[in-house]
Amino acid sequence: MNEEQRRQQELREGRQHWHQFGPYVSDRQWGTVREDYSADAQPWNYTTHDMARSLAYRWGEDALGGICDDQQLLCLGLGLWNGQDTILKERLFGLSGPEGNHGEDVKELYYYLDNTPTHSYMRMLYKYPQHAFPYDWLVKENGRRNRQKPEFELTDTCIFREDRYFDVFLDYAKVGPTDLLMQITVHNRGPHEALLHVLPQLWFRNTWSWGNEAYKPRLAAADTGRICVDHAKLPALELYCDQPADQPCTLLFCDNETNTARLYQAPNPAPYCKDGIHEYVVQGEKTAINPAREGTKAAAHYTLNVPPGESRTVRVRLAAPGLAAPFEEFEALMSQRKAEADQFYADLQHDLASTDARNVQRQALAGMLWSKQFYYYDVPEWLAGDPTMPPPPPERQHGRNSTWPHLNNADIISMPDKWEYPWYAAWDLAFHCIPLALVDVEFAKHQLRLLCQDWYMHPSGQLPAYEWKLEDVNPPVHAYATWRVYKMCLKHSGNPDTAFLESMFHRLLLNFTWWVNRKDRHNRNVFEGGFLGLDNIGVFDRSAPLPTGGHIEQADGTSWMAMFALNMMRIALELSKTNPVYQDMASKFFEHFLYIAHAMSSFSEGEIDMWDEQDEFYYDVLNTPDKGRVSLRIRSMVGLIPLFAVEVLDEDALRGAPQFVRRLNWFLDHRPQLAALVSRWQEPGKGQRHLLSLLRGHRMKLLLRRMLDEAEFLSDYGVRALSRYHLKHPFRLQVADGPDAVVAYEPGESTTSLFGGNSNWRGPIWMPMNFLIIESLQRFYHYYGPEFKVEYPTNSGHMHTLQEIAQALTERLTKLFLRDEQGHRPAFGDDRQLQTDPHFQDYLLFHEYFHGDTGRGLGASHQTGWTGLIAKLLQYRQLEE
Repeated sequence: MNEEQRRQQELREGRQHWHQFGPYVSDRQWGTVREDYSADAQPWNYTTHDMARSLAYRWGEDALGGICDDQQLLCLGLGLWNGQDTILKERLFGLSGPEGNHGEDVKELYYYLDNTPTHSYMRMLYKYPQHAFPYDWLVKENGRRNRQKPEFELTDTCIFREDRYFDVFLDYAKVGPTDLLMQITVHNRGPHEALLHVLPQLWFRNTWSWGNEAYKPRLAAADTGRICVDHAKLPALELYCDQPADQPCTLLFCDNETNTARLYQAPNPAPYCKDGIHEYVVQGEKTAINPAREGTKAAAHYTLNVPPGESRTVRVRLAAPGLAAPFEEFEALMSQRKAEADQFYADLQHDLASTDARNVQRQALAGMLWSKQFYYYDVPEWLAGDPTMPPPPPERQHGRNSTWPHLNNADIISMPDKWEYPWYAAWDLAFHCIPLALVDVEFAKHQLRLLCQDWYMHPSGQLPAYEWKLEDVNPPVHAYATWRVYKMCLKHSGNPDTAFLESMFHRLLLNFTWWVNRKDRHNRNVFEGGFLGLDNIGVFDRSAPLPTGGHIEQADGTSWMAMFALNMMRIALELSKTNPVYQDMASKFFEHFLYIAHAMSSFSEGEIDMWDEQDEFYYDVLNTPDKGRVSLRIRSMVGLIPLFAVEVLDEDALRGAPQFVRRLNWFLDHRPQLAALVSRWQEPGKGQRHLLSLLRGHRMKLLLRRMLDEAEFLSDYGVRALSRYHLKHPFRLQVADGPDAVVAYEPGESTTSLFGGNSNWRGPIWMPMNFLIIESLQRFYHYYGPEFKVEYPTNSGHMHTLQEIAQALTERLTKLFLRDEQGHRPAFGDDRQLQTDPHFQDYLLFHEYFHGDTGRGLGASHQTGWTGLIAKLLQYRQLEE
């Protein structure tokens, strides 16, 4: 057991609260639903980046490289000023949804390089230009571009091309749960000496201005290099600021209070506002800071002159009072935690031979661990407003999220991307838990449990989708993730966590019942669900009323439910090993799966099936009042999702569940029309295993023929979300009193505003769907074995087993990030500096999705969340039973 694993054990046993402090501060709090009190529900307009430095947030904090305690009472982050910018760099800049030509987008260059599960060691890199940051240029140029043009990024301004920038490395290390080292190392990459103001900042989240509690904490200077932290809910702490003879610092104080004079032309409630440090440093306003050297926000102000090619370091330590020599062992402690992190990852990666692959996986996991965030949202309190604030507009009582009055979240949650998506999403979170389980299976299990708690899950059984629309519907993958994490935990520890599995089963049973009651419109086991996480994949916004009237019978919604049923059946069978009563539940889900399978392929004579015999593909079916049922013949990921509903049962599992076996045998004997739908149920497969799937072997081969065709779905970098067939053959649907609705192949960013326009499912490669494809092929192989072969790629003449194809797809996905023969990474696109500069080429961004033809990273640039699945794909893995 290495030292990091010892800390995890201490955490599990309750001996040390190593998670008390962590990287739980958001990268963006402005522009969120939580901070929106507008009548028209427009968060991007209600709080903006320009307001952020002056606005005391109600529901959370943001920072550059920030950390905080697990209730976000006290935050520690970084401020920078290059002497050129008009604002102090305290948070990351980006465009709001309306400003970007492809929606919201961060316009900075930063990397999460390292992190451990207990956050004993953390490292990030921020690249800060020495010229004035091009705020206005980024806004105006992106505003000028239409959706047919790419986003205009910070690197497109060429601001890094002459190396006139600072590499600012931020390292944190924990001596103990409440003893933290912070080290800021500034490298001048430019040709001339350059000035940089460095400001480690300490502040309290504002909990006192809203009229709910009167207590106000206090920060105060103890001497020239110490700040005392006085908060009733925290232990006694001090921020020690290192002051070498040639590098003194000045302590600055103000309050985390809104500058109402600047924002609203009203008198300020306090003389020293949140932006006081900005005004002092950038504008030279000496009266903006408190001469009494106390407040609720403070900074240690260092001024560094860094020669070309050299570096300077700033060190601070947040620890208990009374340390006589807080920096005497600082360097040794920092090095020790770094070495322990190296050992932790060396043990994890012992089967990864490639140095490059180890680097990619470690940064992917670092991004996952950095993307934890304290998420605070109390819906009834948010709707009602606060005693000291103006009453919210009455429209809010019947508007966004008003039907979720039970929801009260105040937890550490894994975010998709702490800038672009600083709020949880149900299906994203489920996928996050799989790579997280590689390094911290207890946290992964906690995340899965969290969304099923009463203060998250709706009383009806629905899981919250995301804060923009809690009642929206994500694919039901929580049961899948629960089973995968349970199996990973079992493999790692050898001990089945039946308590976790059983508690999740009961909560997921509520969710399954909600789906059956709410999304099966005609009680025929044909499901809808709306956009189901696939944004613009359809010809219409599937979450909105259809312009044609009627509704869509969704091949993906129905397939997800078939997968959900099989996941629940498998969990019930596992639980039946210790409690036979669960055999009845396993039977229930087995039968429900068969009814769903029947519904997908059995309609009355003359009606349209989801499976199209001519195209040999699954399609959604549009059911309209005037035209009846119309097949939406779009070759998209929707038609591949039936692959995911697959489960393999071996003789041992069946032998231990005699009641289940008797019930299913009766069912198959007396319902032969349903039994015929199941692939060779009564015929033993490889190793006496049995297969449950929506796809018979023949139909699966037909579906794979399209999926593995490089002229259709198969890219050099994975499986596309839409077939390339639609490049020359766009799908068109005539809509009365309006233009035709069109779906065409778009391998890059979306050219339409459908569903916001900041994501695109019409051609790019998405990691979670590819991950499910790979796992499904592996399960099919688990049944069929090496004798069953498929042509790969289609029309190549080469036959391969399903396991070989799964491995080949894995290699296509992993080469997005790995260096090729020329040393280039496809995810970097054609950016020469990213590809060849030694100060760029080994730092990874984990994008939301990837160009369907070139592999270039697109969308949210730090969505390590589900793109972090690459860490699992890189991990050495034998076929799991």
